[in-house]
Amino acid sequence: MKILVTGAAGFIGTYLVKELLSHGHEVVGVDNYSKYGPIRQDCDGHPRYQLVVGDAKDPAVLKPLLADCDHFVAGAAMIGGISYFHTYAYDLLAENERLTAAAFDAAIHAYKTGRLRKVTLISSSMVFENALTFPSKEGDQRACPPPSSTYGFQKLAAEYFAQGAYEQYGLPYTIARPFNCVGIGERRARGEDEIFSGNVKLAMSHVVPDLVQKVLKGQDPLFILGSGRQVRHYTYGGDLARGIRLCVQHPNALNEDFNLSTAQSTTVLELAELIWAKIHGGAKPFRYTTDQAFRYDVQCRIPDVAKATRLLGFEANTTLNEILDEVIPWIAEQVQLGVI
Repeated sequence: MKILVTGAAGFIGTYLVKELLSHGHEVVGVDNYSKYGPIRQDCDGHPRYQLVVGDAKDPAVLKPLLADCDHFVAGAAMIGGISYFHTYAYDLLAENERLTAAAFDAAIHAYKTGRLRKVTLISSSMVFENALTFPSKEGDQRACPPPSSTYGFQKLAAEYFAQGAYEQYGLPYTIARPFNCVGIGERRARGEDEIFSGNVKLAMSHVVPDLVQKVLKGQDPLFILGSGRQVRHYTYGGDLARGIRLCVQHPNALNEDFNLSTAQSTTVLELAELIWAKIHGGAKPFRYTTDQAFRYDVQCRIPDVAKATRLLGFEANTTLNEILDEVIPWIAEQVQLGVI
C-alpha cells in the first residue's frame, strides 16, 4: 500500500513513518519543518520513503501526491505543549482549520478521481477536555460539553470534517485519537514561549520531558505545575504508531473512531516521583512544590480503550517504567547538547 503522511517529520509522524515502513508499505511524507526546523530522521534514505518538503495546506503539493496514493494519514497540525494553547489561541484554531480543510479537499478530489481509498485523521485526546464520565469512551466527546481550548475545539471540528466528507462524498475514514504520547525525538518547538518553572525553563510544556530535565538540572524541590493530582495515560510513541497503522489497514477500522492509549492511569505526582527515583535513586529524598497550573490543564483524562482492543486487537503495552528507561537518557543527551 502507498500511504501519504502529512506532518511526517513531527513527533508522532516520525514514529508512524518508521512503523509503516517496517510493515512493507511505501510512504510519502509531507512536512514544512515549521515546528522544529530541518531535522534528520532515521528513515531518511529508505528506498520506500520519499519526504516532500512542502506546506500541507497547498493544493499544488497535496493533490498530485494523493493522486498516486492508496491511503492518506492526515497528521499535519500546529501543536506544542500546553503553553501553546494559551500563547497561540487564535493561530492554533485558524491554522489547524486551514490544514484540515486542505486535507479533506485534497482527499475528496483524490477519492473521486484517483486511487485513494480512505483517510485516517489524527485527532487528539483533547476532544475529551470537558469529559464528564470516566473512562471516556468513543462517542462521549459528542455528549459532554465542548472543549474550552481552541485547540481541543478544532480537533473536535476536524472529526466532523471526516463525518461530512463521508456523508456528502462517500469518502471512507478512520479517526485515530492518541493520548499523551511519550517517546524520544521531541524537541523545543520554534516560537515556544520562554516559561520558567522554579529556576528551570520549561522544555516544551510537556510534562515528561519537562520533569526529566528539571530533575537532571538539579531542581530541588521539584516544581510541579498544578496540584500533581492530574490524571494522565502516558502512551509510548511506538505503541501509538502501531495503533495508527492498524487504523490504516484493519478492515474493522472503516468509518470508526478509536481511543489509542495505555490503560494505565498515572497522576503527575506519581510520574514525578518515578522520574526522581530513576535519576537520583535513593541518594536524595523526593521533595516537591507546586506551581500555578495553566488554564487548560485538564485535571482528569481517562480513556476507555476497549473498542480498539475489540475491533483492532490493539493494546498499548509498553509500561511507563520502560518508556522512562528510554526517554531519560535521550533527554539527558539533549540537555548536554543544549537542545532542551
